[in-house]
Amino acid sequence: MGIYLNPGNENFCSAVSSRIYVDKTALLEYTNSVIGTEQRYICVSRPRRFGKSMAADMVRLLWQGL
Repeated sequence: MGIYLNPGNENFCSAVSSRIYVDKTALLEYTNSVIGTEQRYICVSRPRRFGKSMAADMVRLLWQGL
């Protein structure tokens, strides 16, 4: 179990600037840009526990309009 990081919290700023923080913004932006094109099949090869399913769920929810 981890520590809850509040965006207004100094621990959040510390985590974002550390090497352990993984920002999925670029992955989601790229995925959204190729959906509906011939390049829509994307292979995201990352180790276990790197948030692949979580990122896929975010894309799915965005396209469902939630």
